[in-house]
Amino acid sequence: MMTIPNLDPDRAAFLGAREKKSPVTVPAWPRSDKDLPQVEVDVTWVRFSTRNHRTKAEQLREIHRTGREDLFTADPLGPDAQQAQYNILRDQEGFDALKADLAERGQQEPAILTADGVLINGNRRCAAMRSLYEEDHNLKFHYVKCLVLPKDATEEELIYLEAELQVARDFKQDYSWVNEAMLIEDLFNGAGRDWQQVAARMHRKVGDVRDLYEKLQQVHQLVELSQGARLHVDFTENESAFDELAKHIKNKPAKEAAGVKAVYFLGTLAGTEYRNLRHLRRADAAELVRREIEDDPALKPVLDIADASGPGENEDDLLDDVLGGSEPQSPLHNLLSFIATKRPEANVTLPAGDKVAVQELLTSLKSSITAAAYEAAEEQRDQSAVIAPLVRADKAIAELKRVLSTLPKARAFTEWDEASLLEKVGQMEKLIAKVKGDR
Repeated sequence: MMTIPNLDPDRAAFLGAREKKSPVTVPAWPRSDKDLPQVEVDVTWVRFSTRNHRTKAEQLREIHRTGREDLFTADPLGPDAQQAQYNILRDQEGFDALKADLAERGQQEPAILTADGVLINGNRRCAAMRSLYEEDHNLKFHYVKCLVLPKDATEEELIYLEAELQVARDFKQDYSWVNEAMLIEDLFNGAGRDWQQVAARMHRKVGDVRDLYEKLQQVHQLVELSQGARLHVDFTENESAFDELAKHIKNKPAKEAAGVKAVYFLGTLAGTEYRNLRHLRRADAAELVRREIEDDPALKPVLDIADASGPGENEDDLLDDVLGGSEPQSPLHNLLSFIATKRPEANVTLPAGDKVAVQELLTSLKSSITAAAYEAAEEQRDQSAVIAPLVRADKAIAELKRVLSTLPKARAFTEWDEASLLEKVGQMEKLIAKVKGDR
């Protein structure tokens, strides 16, 4: 295990010199000695963690917005990274409510710092306290109570501590599903890809953490396909769609998996409700959707453009890399490659020279996918109506077999009522006669 690199010696010395109060026991700390020293430091002195999984998707969005790949890594304790992280924390849902609670009740539990003052637990609370102090001029929040980790704390220990403190127990609601899945992904890679270890750290069942991991892989694919047009944080409201997709394609033939994935990806980009998408979890899903698109005058020219140009050589390589080079192409392959890279606010130039907003195309695409879903649902209802009598007959046969198997034991009791049984047999015979005569 590697210790956290590049501890700031000046900041570590400053923290080491602070007056220590009675230590506090932290059961989540993985070492046998779980007592951590407690100090008070200026709320503006502590540094926010740029490794915080709670904000990982938002960090990727900020990196994309600024065009600075090293925004959070070049100088994590510097002003640019820290201000960006502070802004992310302030913009999170529930921040104002957290400030109000702190203003009323004060700091209820200490934050946890690395040896040079980087917050491992308590980032949101410290951001709220800093806002109360700097912006609301509330002097009660000038100082923050903190527990200090050993200087030799490792990266692995910090990730496990975060999982224990902020996901497994009280703070799970502060994580989007995407960020929680990213934490699981890091735990999985750091634990030698051992799901049992990950599940134990997250206090979850193996199946639960694997499900989160697998649907995150679908998000990774769609984000990569978009080439920057869409980001992980854009899909925090689409958990159900990615969950259903990941579960459906897991054991399906490659052709069906490719078609359903293309439909779900396009549907998610277009804003199609997952309750409609679920009707398209079938082998011919891509064909159904393509037929609807071909019948839409607003979309047919776009489909023609996508099919005529097709992905370029590099784009084709990218699509193969992302979706798997061995997967067969679905009828929506070219359209997905084309639409995924277009931002909603952009325009597409049609062959006639007219420009159409991508958002308008997405609205039309949503209508086509929804229409295909309705058609699939209606077909399923018709199919259900066709087989419903046979299904119910099978259940009746199974129940009669159970009657036969339990009858000898029932007849052995003196209170057995043979007349009641014969009455019910008579009712069944009349019903069978009606079934035979109902043509």
